[in-house]
Amino acid sequence: MDKQQMTKTILDAKKDKNVSWKTLAEKTNLNPVCVTAACLGSASLNETEAQAVISVLDLKDEVKQTLMEYPLKGNGQIVPSDPLIYRLYEIAYVYGSSIKEVVHEKFGDGIMSAIDFTLDVDKVEDPKGDRVQITMTGKFLPYKKW
Repeated sequence: MDKQQMTKTILDAKKDKNVSWKTLAEKTNLNPVCVTAACLGSASLNETEAQAVISVLDLKDEVKQTLMEYPLKGNGQIVPSDPLIYRLYEIAYVYGSSIKEVVHEKFGDGIMSAIDFTLDVDKVEDPKGDRVQITMTGKFLPYKKW
């Protein structure tokens, strides 16, 4: 089973059993974004976490094995046309250089880790319309000189 087949199997079972990402997160002791990334094929789970997913969704061991495989990240990646995902790219296009300048000013020459990293998505209720709050936290990795 490849990652694409795994994702379809998980999404179908999730829908059939009416299971939320929050429930899978609770059962795996992971953040909802983290477990979702694994179920969509762009991250991996350890054996205990993968077992929790297949137990909740009543799936076969081949799904567990595929959940544990390391993914090829960004393979064939193009800017998606899905409006929500596209807006995240748009934010990077519009504000990426500004964010880079501010990070360099505060930390120096380096990058924010996407490995030692967390991401949370929250709903902020607002009378003018609810807001999406995305919080990214990554370790700062300075460039080394040699």
